[in-house]
Amino acid sequence: MGLNLFSSKNKRADEGNVDVLLKENILLNLHNMDKYDAIRFAGELLVKSGCVDEAYIDAMIERENDLTTYIGCGVAIPHGVGKAKEFIKKSGIVILQFPDGVDFDGQKAYLVIGIAGKGDEHLSILANVATIISEDEEKLKELIKTNDVDFIYSTFTAK
Repeated sequence: MGLNLFSSKNKRADEGNVDVLLKENILLNLHNMDKYDAIRFAGELLVKSGCVDEAYIDAMIERENDLTTYIGCGVAIPHGVGKAKEFIKKSGIVILQFPDGVDFDGQKAYLVIGIAGKGDEHLSILANVATIISEDEEKLKELIKTNDVDFIYSTFTAK
């Protein structure tokens, strides 16, 4: 059985209880903005949550400039890589919902999911997000349109 990095029930010997996704980091019905503003917004929430240092935001922008973080299905997953790891204090994700979509080089992202993974946890977080958005097209459509934070939270924290 794999570790669900979104669950608040995760225990690590060195950290105790870990909340990777907090309800206050799920923001719905946001007004349209450009992709860089959306990435900065996601990064600012990660900073506010104590997950990353401010410098991580620039690393997220740099990553986007190197290779788009749009992964398809109306979802983008901005994150920092490489040297950005030094700016991560703890793993966390934020979910921003844009009903009108954010333009990622001609593709519309309706969900912008900012992530920061401590150590190698970013790979597990990316895999968990990819599984959630690829396994049920109807659920993905509902995630894009819902006004219910609890629905998104339970979808991303279910075992």
